[in-house]
Amino acid sequence: MIIPESEIRTISAGACAATLQIAEEPRLEPDLYRTLMVEPGVKIALGDIDPGYCGDMRPSYERTMPIMRSYMQKIDQLQYLMYAEKRHSLLIVLQGLDAAGKDGVVRHIVTSMNPVGCRVTAFKQPTAAELAHDFLWRVHPHAPAKGEVTIFNRSHYEDVLVARVHQLAPASMWAKRYGLINDFERLLVMENDTTVLKFFLHISKEEQLSRFKLRLEDPTRRWKISEAEYSEREYCDQYVDAFEDMLYRTSTWDAPWFVIPSNTKWFRDLAVSQIIIRTLEDLDMKQPQPSADIARIRRHYHAAEARLKAS
Repeated sequence: MIIPESEIRTISAGACAATLQIAEEPRLEPDLYRTLMVEPGVKIALGDIDPGYCGDMRPSYERTMPIMRSYMQKIDQLQYLMYAEKRHSLLIVLQGLDAAGKDGVVRHIVTSMNPVGCRVTAFKQPTAAELAHDFLWRVHPHAPAKGEVTIFNRSHYEDVLVARVHQLAPASMWAKRYGLINDFERLLVMENDTTVLKFFLHISKEEQLSRFKLRLEDPTRRWKISEAEYSEREYCDQYVDAFEDMLYRTSTWDAPWFVIPSNTKWFRDLAVSQIIIRTLEDLDMKQPQPSADIARIRRHYHAAEARLKAS
């Protein structure tokens, strides 16, 4: 359940310290999974959630690095198990305003994983061929296979966000898509053992404008600039309404939404990492048994080794 800003500030410093004083094995306390999850059936107001929340303690980036390294190692181990076991898959969905940090989260997650078992798909404006089909037609082929992790940088939710805000489809059309999205995600869960995690990266208008300024001032970031970023700001209130309805209507026990306070980048990455770790640990994955005859392979190995030494 999302905790409003007034209640967030009552979290004790001791509880926050438990999050930040991690040596080797990550500890998931306070439980950011429960704190940041949008509980199914609960309507939240994004204005009540502090996008700058990162606990009562505000450590430096350098102090958080050992924690993040331990998280990244744990994610790497869990993804290795998933890839080896090939029983489960993971779909991570990222949504948020422009400059909310979707690319940064993608980079953080992918850095923690073996790219062989991880794919990233960015959904842009639909092509003519895609528009000639149902709105999920272009999405399903990118769902993860067993053993894979797939990250959607923007997703099928654009069809209840952009389509709604810019009136690209009538309300009678986009309103029924919430149920179709829930059915689609439940299909992935039930038929392919896919775990679906959806992260809404929550930033303030002020933080967004600050990041736009950084793009203007930093030549290495200017390639990200588009006029649409500024024109879309004019629709901010409409997007907030669309986001709130999206979270309310599509956060399910099968595929929950998490609102990630993202003004502070290190906390954003910390929270996403914790939630991924807890979710993958709950799958109780096991190292698979070898399919080959190990004793026979061992004999081949020793024979090859003997021939090499004799040569």
